[in-house]
Amino acid sequence: MLSRFFNNRNSLGFLFMLPTTLLLLVFLTYPLGLGVWLGFTDTKIGGSGHFVGFSNFTYLAGDSLTQLALFNTVFYTVTASIFKFILGLWLALLLNKNLPFKSFFRAIVLLPWIVPTALSALAFWWLYDAQFSVISWALMKMGLIDHYIDFLGDPWNARFSTIAANVWRGIPFVAISLLAGLQTISPSLYEAAAIDGATPLQQFRYITLPLLTPIIAVVMTFSVLFTFTDFQLIYVLTRGGPLNATHLMATLSFQRAIPGGSLGEGAALATMMIPFLLAAIMFSYFGLQRRGWQQGGDK
Repeated sequence: MLSRFFNNRNSLGFLFMLPTTLLLLVFLTYPLGLGVWLGFTDTKIGGSGHFVGFSNFTYLAGDSLTQLALFNTVFYTVTASIFKFILGLWLALLLNKNLPFKSFFRAIVLLPWIVPTALSALAFWWLYDAQFSVISWALMKMGLIDHYIDFLGDPWNARFSTIAANVWRGIPFVAISLLAGLQTISPSLYEAAAIDGATPLQQFRYITLPLLTPIIAVVMTFSVLFTFTDFQLIYVLTRGGPLNATHLMATLSFQRAIPGGSLGEGAALATMMIPFLLAAIMFSYFGLQRRGWQQGGDK
């Protein structure tokens, strides 16, 4: 009986997946379920709280700070994702060419991604310093500005500064992932296109882009998820300031739950992020179901 169990492929596969499933249940499913439940309660730090239904969500929907955080999060995610895709694709195409020392450059490109987020944020904090910014110093030496830029003290400057830091960290992930996709495209396709007189731009439009689309969909889905839920970079750089201009849903959720002591409100804010994350996942999932995406056609 036991030997039959181990000789069965389905049973053996279930056995191998069981430890991972248990870990996901303990460290992912349970915290997620607990967070959703807390969102429907008025739990405070040090107190058990009571079920209040949708009161937290109703209050947060009309809260001006929550609305600002939602705007910041969407603006931050959309803008950063667009720049990461454009620059990441350009870098992937560049690294896919026969360059000297290309293995070295591919390794160097990964550095922003593997450096701890808090360390990267501290480096950008120094770069953006109102008095000692090396960026402002260099621009003044070149005669482009006549005074130091207040990168993190002005609301819109702070928004764009945090986006720039996020783009710098996220480009390697997009570039290396797309580079892996480019490696799967047969060179014979480009050779045939060149013989037929296709220009490099036409080769990119009709060969590279269609065949790379499934990879782009998956990579950008993960990029959007990482960006939408960003916490460390914003918290170290600005703590949500100035004037809450860089507060994201994740940082505001933490502020309400831990320093503010309102676990229920903080959990409700985190729960409100789930529909946006599901929308990004569904967009990628249904897109990949289209055979036209996978085959580069219009089916």
